Amino acid sequence: MGDNNSSDEEILMFPITDLDGGNTSPSERETESDNENMNRQNKKNLEKPKALMTLRQRRLLKSYQDSNVRYKLPSSLRPLTNNVNKIHWLNAIRKSKSLSDPWEKFHIDHYKVENCVRHRYNALKKSWSKDTVKVKIEPESFTRGAMRQCYRMKKLSNFTKSDDWTHAGNYVAKSYIEDVERDTYFEDVKLQMDAKLWGEEYNRHNPPKKVDIFQMYILEFKEREGSPLFHLEHFIEGHYIKYNSNSGFVEESVRLTPQAFSHFTFERSGHQLIVVDIQGVGDLYTDPQIHTVEGTEYGSGNLGCKGMALFFHSHTCNTICEGLNLSNFDLSENEIATHTEFLNKQRNFATTRIRGSEEMCTSISCSPKERVDITHLLARQHSYASNNSGSGSPMSPTVEEDDESSVFIGSPRTRRLRYVSESDSMSMTEEEDRIAFSRAQAAKARPSCVAHELGLRRTALLSIGDSILGKIHHEMAKYHEIGRFSVDPEVIDWPSALYHEEHAAQLGVLEAILTMARLYLGLQRDVLVNAEVEQSTENTNIGLDFMGQAAQAGDRFAMLYLARAYETGDNLGTLRSMCWEDAAHWYQEALETEDNDESGEYDSTMNDPPYSIQAKLAELYKQGGHELDKDPQKSGDLYNEAAEGAMAAMKGRLANKYFMLAEEAYAEVEEEE
Repeated sequence: MGDNNSSDEEILMFPITDLDGGNTSPSERETESDNENMNRQNKKNLEKPKALMTLRQRRLLKSYQDSNVRYKLPSSLRPLTNNVNKIHWLNAIRKSKSLSDPWEKFHIDHYKVENCVRHRYNALKKSWSKDTVKVKIEPESFTRGAMRQCYRMKKLSNFTKSDDWTHAGNYVAKSYIEDVERDTYFEDVKLQMDAKLWGEEYNRHNPPKKVDIFQMYILEFKEREGSPLFHLEHFIEGHYIKYNSNSGFVEESVRLTPQAFSHFTFERSGHQLIVVDIQGVGDLYTDPQIHTVEGTEYGSGNLGCKGMALFFHSHTCNTICEGLNLSNFDLSENEIATHTEFLNKQRNFATTRIRGSEEMCTSISCSPKERVDITHLLARQHSYASNNSGSGSPMSPTVEEDDESSVFIGSPRTRRLRYVSESDSMSMTEEEDRIAFSRAQAAKARPSCVAHELGLRRTALLSIGDSILGKIHHEMAKYHEIGRFSVDPEVIDWPSALYHEEHAAQLGVLEAILTMARLYLGLQRDVLVNAEVEQSTENTNIGLDFMGQAAQAGDRFAMLYLARAYETGDNLGTLRSMCWEDAAHWYQEALETEDNDESGEYDSTMNDPPYSIQAKLAELYKQGGHELDKDPQKSGDLYNEAAEGAMAAMKGRLANKYFMLAEEAYAEVEEEE
């Protein structure tokens, strides 16, 4: 993937299962060889190791081959094992040479030679390089998807001195059907190569099956009008499967590795991103998508936290997740109970979605008259520390598994396997860059469970609005409200919606905190709109607790709500009482919040404009009481500021009123003197 990696693409690539003969016995390999008309000499070579073994040695070697455990073999068996491994490689080489060109019948070598500029991206260095290559491409596409069409292509190796197209590599060139910005092609390559880097990071932790992502380049046809761009990938023959999508589809019944890989990228990146839309042949993937927190990179398929929520609602941790010490994402009891049924329903979402098609997380689909009382749900004792949450320990680099459905053995493996998509000429500097990347991600790694995030909040390492995990839970609550996660879209899973919104509030998501405050206090809100809660002093106390958190986080509405409550004594519950000192504090905080606004300009559509708050503060200081000292001087100054603000807002009569009240306040100062 570096600048000097042109040699990596010249190697023939096959699914790993095609090259691996370690799971077949010598007799089975002998039968396969007979079917392939293997010559007698090779047949003797296969029989010889087995003939030299005693019965005990055969059992030991078979155990070694079947389990794939890297324990130390007896010295008497090591030469025999080496012979068997050598035979495996000879069989692999023989098989690769015997394979015919699957595209020979299309006669691509008959088309004209075109000189193209190839653009390659180095994900470690975040840099581009380019060179010139010779290609032959079919004029008509052989297949197309929703957005792109594919062409068969042959590319001549830069290391081939003669123009021998009979041994040129098979490639697939892809172009967008509709016209797109040229930068889109470069963004797509950047996405796939960044995802490839995460595949290498995943492999460093020795999962049972290693993964890889297609090397992807850009071809610029300089000799054509307009210099059109194409994406270039190796052609891989095999069964193509879509394991998950960017919009929540998860094919849990087929493979464990793709889902564990996506989960791994989320935790290893410290919740900053997740690689999804996993599809390809075996564990060789192509066209992935990356969701990031902001949702601004990697094209229109980046759904941000919404995309992360869509994945985790469908994902159930498997044995590979457990072996990598990945923690369970917290789901409600209802979600866990209906998971299989929902997976069958959500196959409708198997296709890749673009930004906007999955963002309508509002309650407009519900009629305002269809109110639902969820008091009984709130009355339950909620536990914010999930029973399924992981320990939060770093992911182990020593786990090992031979089969995805079995248990990890835990035998250390120090040798890192190399894949044909990696550069054979990788420099030491590139390897150091890879190690540096791995160490940087290790420092960011964070579990997916709420319990760990709550621990960070308690130790003040996580402030309001900092928890990405909280934002994901908030998005899940909104999806539940519109029925996206229900087996029957007409039936809203209110317990699950409330479950995730409570988690989001606990993790410091301001919108979720305000939602819970407004819900308990019976106020209008943007989320959980149709939910109703019985008004009681206990619920009022809880609602004011949430409102206090929102005010402390800097929400202006919450500040003004508390200020009025402390001023009037209304809706204070049983844990608080009227206090003008507290009221003045929150009125002043609301004013300072307004002063810190980026625009600094008056907004005629604003509720409670600054001059009205200044006038209210002036009134409190003019009267005094309820633990607030009377201060006519401060009252007069505030009335004057309110009058000037009213004048700026074209409120002349109100400004005159404030000027008169200011004079009255100053008169009281003179009387006291």
